[in-house]
Amino acid sequence: MHFLIPAAGMGKRMGSARNKLLLTLLGKPLLAWTLSAAEASRQISWIGIIGQPDDFADFKAIIAELALAKPVELIKGGETRQESVDNGLQALPSSAERVLIHDGARCLATPELFDRCAEALLTCSGLIAAIPVKDTIKIVDKTNLIKDTPERRYLWAAQTPQGFEVQLLKECHEKGRKLGWEVTDDAALFERCHLPVQIVEGEETNLKVTTPIDLAIAEFILRQRLFSNQ
Repeated sequence: MHFLIPAAGMGKRMGSARNKLLLTLLGKPLLAWTLSAAEASRQISWIGIIGQPDDFADFKAIIAELALAKPVELIKGGETRQESVDNGLQALPSSAERVLIHDGARCLATPELFDRCAEALLTCSGLIAAIPVKDTIKIVDKTNLIKDTPERRYLWAAQTPQGFEVQLLKECHEKGRKLGWEVTDDAALFERCHLPVQIVEGEETNLKVTTPIDLAIAEFILRQRLFSNQ
């Protein structure tokens, strides 16, 4: 399985002037935790990191420190996540038939989650990791008046990895460029092209590290995980 990590974003909500994936968690950069999980996955055989060239020296240092056995390629990102993923798709080896795309900021995802998604992708053309929503969700109008309360049993919170057949996803990105679609994840492109996207149950601990509070929660989860493995 080929594996792309969009890693081109800045840490503005983190209060950082640098790429947030270079911030440390228990002494290791966030990106290092994601790469370690990809390295431990039984299914992943190739890793592409999509970022800005200014960060490539730091990325190379992280890769060298981890001494990864799997091939890792650095890919120049675009102005948006959508453009970055498109660049990543174009940089995949010609033999790539399916790809998992995983936000580097979701640095607590386990190798087991990657493997489950990779295995599920063998029987479908598109999928996302997601978890059932626990909170009651309210739909509001522009004045913050509640307009509707959807049934919670039909609501899932999207995570990554998201997985797709490479050729289909390339076609969706091309159509999105031509029609000017702007989406926040690749599943939305699939949906707009009327292609099915399957849910694979994700992990409660697979949070996206976006703010300092998220970083503190991630540290707590990792300490608990490391303690339970002793």
